[in-house]
Amino acid sequence: MSLQVEKLEKNMAKLTVEVPAEQFDEALKTSYKKNRGRFNIPGFRKGKAPQALIEKMYGPGVLYEDAVNEIINQTYRDAAKESGLDIVSRPDIEVEKVEKGQNVVYTALVALKPEVTLGEYKGIEVERARPEVTDADLEAELKKVQEQNSRLVSVEDRPVENGDQVVIDFDGYIDGIPFEGGKAEDYSLTIGSHSFIDTFEDQLIGKNREEEVEVQVSFPESYHAKELAGKPAIFKVVIHEIKAKELPELDDEFAGEVSEFETLEEYKADLKAKLSETKQKQATTENENNVLEKVVANASMEIPEAMIEEQISGTLEDYARRMQSQGLTMEQYMQFTGMTLDKLREDIRPQAEKRIRTRLVLEAVVAAENIEVPEEAIDAEIEKMATLYKMDAEKTRELMGETGLNRMREDLAVQEAIDFLVAEAKLV
Repeated sequence: MSLQVEKLEKNMAKLTVEVPAEQFDEALKTSYKKNRGRFNIPGFRKGKAPQALIEKMYGPGVLYEDAVNEIINQTYRDAAKESGLDIVSRPDIEVEKVEKGQNVVYTALVALKPEVTLGEYKGIEVERARPEVTDADLEAELKKVQEQNSRLVSVEDRPVENGDQVVIDFDGYIDGIPFEGGKAEDYSLTIGSHSFIDTFEDQLIGKNREEEVEVQVSFPESYHAKELAGKPAIFKVVIHEIKAKELPELDDEFAGEVSEFETLEEYKADLKAKLSETKQKQATTENENNVLEKVVANASMEIPEAMIEEQISGTLEDYARRMQSQGLTMEQYMQFTGMTLDKLREDIRPQAEKRIRTRLVLEAVVAAENIEVPEEAIDAEIEKMATLYKMDAEKTRELMGETGLNRMREDLAVQEAIDFLVAEAKLV
């Protein structure tokens, strides 16, 4: 294998890889063994025709695709390593020359890690986040606990109010014709949840039990069911039950039921302490973010487009995994939300670019300050992982491999860089 490297503008490079004809011939034999069962040659059982006869009948290029893919898989990683470049994207491969008995030539267009010029990064002045717990914060937390411990009670002496839960039957019609999915019985709906389209819930406010209500709505233009999108509909609704949320009294009895404390005052003191701890963590994060934002703004770099696209694709893969864990495919998610893949990529782009810039700047700080992670820190991190996954520490280290350990070392160094920047900053 021979390699030529050409550096291009905007932190891109082109690798030209030439693979000997003998290696391509071996790849063709592999392709033949893999694909021979697909060809029907008169006089031969399926899969038994010789390679030369298949190439004669179907053309010499019939086995090229798999063979070239095999060649690329065999050689690209070595070529990338030999280039000595810091490649940060998947290669965009173009086959330049492929012919039996000849050397194969292909090119790989890749993005390179940009050089970062740090601006001012020590002594950055930012306004300090102050983790103060106010009376309003404590009241809001108590209200949340009240809501969590509320109960629903049936209401018979008044009409529906906002916040009530109603049990209804409904039939939906478009142009006087029932539509699929537009009918339900004994359906529980919380008024004000906006879980139904348009002003459906609002039109039930002020109505009484067993009252029949005609609700007029319009489906949004972006509604996932295309046959309903943008169309006006009428729902015939019967309200069978009205239930109101009843909150418990804030007293010592309440405190005893929701905590290990006997009095409300003790419980409130504990809540305030926990809120203070949470606020302190939030303040620490806010201080870090404010310092980083200024340090990144002071730095300059030219990020290749392919690097941003790589980050966007990675984020989309994370989305897909999260959706899958919830029992949804990305296609279903986009159908329900009216989102398109192009729009999703566009929405992700600013955050993807920010993430890249921040990481590159922090890595530059690591280099500028000669930050090194001691092996004890690596050992401690592996112990944490092993405990989390209930595994042996040495087995965890083995499974991570050299690549995983290097990534862990880089991540820990980056975190040390964050700590360094915050320690050096002027929080006023």
